[in-house]
Amino acid sequence: MYHGHEYARRSYYYHGAYYHNYYGRYYYRGVYINPYYPAYYYGPAYYGWVYNPWPAPAVYAWGWGGNPWYGYYGGYFTPYPVYASPSLWLTDYIISTSLAAAYQAQVETQTQNAALSNPAPLTPEVKQMIADEVRLQIALENSEAQSGAQSAEPNAASSSVQRMLTDGKEHVFVAGQDLDVVDTAGTECSISQGDALHLTDMNRSDPTLTSLNLTVLASKGGKECPKGDTVSVSLSDLQDMSNHMRETIDLGMKELQAKQGTGGLPAAPPSAKAPPVESAMALNAPPPPPESEVAAELKTQAKDADAAEKEAVSDIPAPTSVSASAEPPTVSLGQTPEQVAAALGKPKSIMDLGAKKIYVYPDMKVTFNGGKVTDIK
Repeated sequence: MYHGHEYARRSYYYHGAYYHNYYGRYYYRGVYINPYYPAYYYGPAYYGWVYNPWPAPAVYAWGWGGNPWYGYYGGYFTPYPVYASPSLWLTDYIISTSLAAAYQAQVETQTQNAALSNPAPLTPEVKQMIADEVRLQIALENSEAQSGAQSAEPNAASSSVQRMLTDGKEHVFVAGQDLDVVDTAGTECSISQGDALHLTDMNRSDPTLTSLNLTVLASKGGKECPKGDTVSVSLSDLQDMSNHMRETIDLGMKELQAKQGTGGLPAAPPSAKAPPVESAMALNAPPPPPESEVAAELKTQAKDADAAEKEAVSDIPAPTSVSASAEPPTVSLGQTPEQVAAALGKPKSIMDLGAKKIYVYPDMKVTFNGGKVTDIK
């Protein structure tokens, strides 16, 4: 709790140390979203240094050559040979961090393919759009720092996607999680970590919209949404994309400050080397619970989720018995979940994605959007 409002914290272990991210709870357009709030802020000199171009291009070696993810995504992502500005360096930092996480997730879930299938790579033009977004985010955080965000309660209207939907500017996102989405033709496809999307919905300021149209700028191929596809993304998922960008930019700015003047990077002026100052919200947050308590809570939540899913499946009616001479059960587009369950029986499992649900049967998957069948596989 801070200033009478509830916030959430996630704790991460990264490069041998813990750090914490903080999130608000904000009611916008009829749904709750969780905007990211920085745990610390830099001085104006450092924000100015990472916002503006460097005096001369910098050659920087990332050291990824031996990492499996770098070879795997070689056809999708190419780092800049030199860096004319910190925003370009941060762009490659964001993309590389996202792709490394995507690769690790595939390894852990054993869903990795032998190679990428027809990727639509991150072109220099797309990467420049991401770099422009990075500069917008740096300017926003600098503005928040100067307006007293270090010692005051964060402004949700500024830090959330509300600003992005009403400022009249173009915005680009690098996905930070895997998403199942639907394009304008009603076809289901997926977005995964490291994909780039462009907010193009001209009606985005409409206060009744709870999902927005984004155009895919780059994708890793296969079952992913192809480049140029327009997909619908919910407000909460859009906020998560924005959070991922800001979180990773903050991590990158911290690493850039630590590495300035080394490895080919230009040295920052003395005024830009001051360490960040923790926000009042972070300073007032209680210490995180012991890891043993966190593990126990996660197990309890997983158990409760399994029980809730079983209860949802048990509520589905059994299929109507059909004689050998009768017509086989039929499932068609536009049917309701009840009609599908009456024809096919209880599914093996249900994937609940909010407005979209997927009933999984031994030999097919039935996708519902808005309570109606939109796809059968």
